[in-house]
Amino acid sequence: MKTMERSVLSAMLACATMAHADSDNGGDGNSVDSHAATVTTLITTPLAIEGLTNDDQGFLYTPGRALAATDPCPVYRTSIDAPALTIVGMIPPQTPACSPSGLAFGPDGQLYVTNADKIWRFTPSATGTPPTATVFASGVPGTNGLAFDWNGNLWTGDGTTGLGRIWKISPQGTVTEAFRIQPMSNDVTTPSGVTNVGRDVRTLPPGHIAVPARTASDALGSQALVANGVVFDHFHNMYVADTARGALWRVHLRSDSTPVISTGCDTTFTANTLCLGHVWFAHPYLEGVDGIALDDAGNVWADANERNAVIFVFASRQAIEVFRSPIDATTQLRNAGPLETPTSPVVAGHKFCTANSDGNRRDNFPNSSGEINPAGPQRGKISCIDQRITIRGMSLPVR
Repeated sequence: MKTMERSVLSAMLACATMAHADSDNGGDGNSVDSHAATVTTLITTPLAIEGLTNDDQGFLYTPGRALAATDPCPVYRTSIDAPALTIVGMIPPQTPACSPSGLAFGPDGQLYVTNADKIWRFTPSATGTPPTATVFASGVPGTNGLAFDWNGNLWTGDGTTGLGRIWKISPQGTVTEAFRIQPMSNDVTTPSGVTNVGRDVRTLPPGHIAVPARTASDALGSQALVANGVVFDHFHNMYVADTARGALWRVHLRSDSTPVISTGCDTTFTANTLCLGHVWFAHPYLEGVDGIALDDAGNVWADANERNAVIFVFASRQAIEVFRSPIDATTQLRNAGPLETPTSPVVAGHKFCTANSDGNRRDNFPNSSGEINPAGPQRGKISCIDQRITIRGMSLPVR
């Protein structure tokens, strides 16, 4: 990497501590050539992965997705400095096959992992037989990203169900629906009997359009996910990734973990649905945003997985594209890597890394190209930005 390119990346990140007067929200005045950063594979995994988290000892953790209902789902650990996979825990076999997503360490030192409508937990161990996780909470369908607050409550969104529910789970495992992110559509069934009011975002492929008219030729590819990754900053603010809108929502919590929310702006939604004023930032860079992470300055790192891109959102609400997988000169596609559907970012110290799930849609289609492949033998991978990140990642869980 050229010295000048290293300087560009460092300067870009250092700017996050400064107040930006530019209100362009990521226009040309703040854009950075994506070639200012480079990305390298840290390690590949034999099973598909999505979630990623870290501890304070320089290790990353990610759960593998089972190939069959008779198989457990291993949770892998790898060192950032000396990558090697070690199984440190297991989610027992499930029907259908377990397919974990988000994970996070709790204040009790246990690792919490989502799967289907349950959250599992265990204490990781790299010695002897890997421990088997037990159920911490049930009744959270589609649970995806996880984040602990300063009172030990666990927060999560409802993933692919598309309803936008955000749950608070007490340290005792009691589940409460705290509020909802506005879904993309609603059902106004009385008194008019009208349903499906709103809009539908579709991902191509699996959806298809007619060319050159650009109109839908089938009903595939609907993207309804509006409550994906969740994180907290040092000021008791929760950020929620909205995959369908390419947006970040923000909700402030009181010291007792009670959310301060504005509702009632659209009575066709449930009473606890947030007003659009809670949208903190939205930008086409964030289309397909999945996992998000914060650094110590309150800047957001986001995986725009449908674009095979890493996005940096300044605390002052401008965005830049840190890296996007390049176009292959022959195929004119972006599916050859190094990013292959990045899903869960981590800023560990001064290092940025992300899990890659190799989804078969949009910029990663077809997913038969690249370093990982759904047919194996390597189905997932963790990738890292080669350059040093100027601002450290936040220590988690939030204190």
